[in-house]
Amino acid sequence: MISIREGTPADAAAIRYIAYSTWPIAYGEILSSTQLNYMLEKLYSIEELEQQLAGNTSYLIAEDDFQNSIGFASFSLLKDTANAFHLQKLYILPGFQRHQCGTMLLEVVIKTVKELKGQRLTLNVNRFNKARFFYEKSGFSIIREEDIDIGNGYFMNDFVMEMKLD
Repeated sequence: MISIREGTPADAAAIRYIAYSTWPIAYGEILSSTQLNYMLEKLYSIEELEQQLAGNTSYLIAEDDFQNSIGFASFSLLKDTANAFHLQKLYILPGFQRHQCGTMLLEVVIKTVKELKGQRLTLNVNRFNKARFFYEKSGFSIIREEDIDIGNGYFMNDFVMEMKLD
């Protein structure tokens, strides 16, 4: 049985482990190993994660029956809006993918955003990542393409997707 709880700064190491276990599979054929390592270090350092977990970014942690962290999602209010949120991350350990864990995390994010009076939820997904189809199946639509300079000569080549919430 999978359970979902709010993340705390104490979850930083588990989140980092999940990202490092998931990214090579999710992006190994899309990004060079140099870019992949650069992004992991930039986005998933313990210091960066602890800062996010203690700040304005909400994290949800999925756990198995033994309270092992098997996935996470993070989201936050979009800057300069009162009713739009952005799903920043959603990753599940490879052995737990296709077991509804991602769907469960996304459902809790959507429920939470609605409780916070959110009217839409956006996300970025790499244009070549098959996760795009998961998000489309879940009710998101592509609204534009975006290339984000992340430094060191690297770019994130993304679709921006949106779900309108009732």
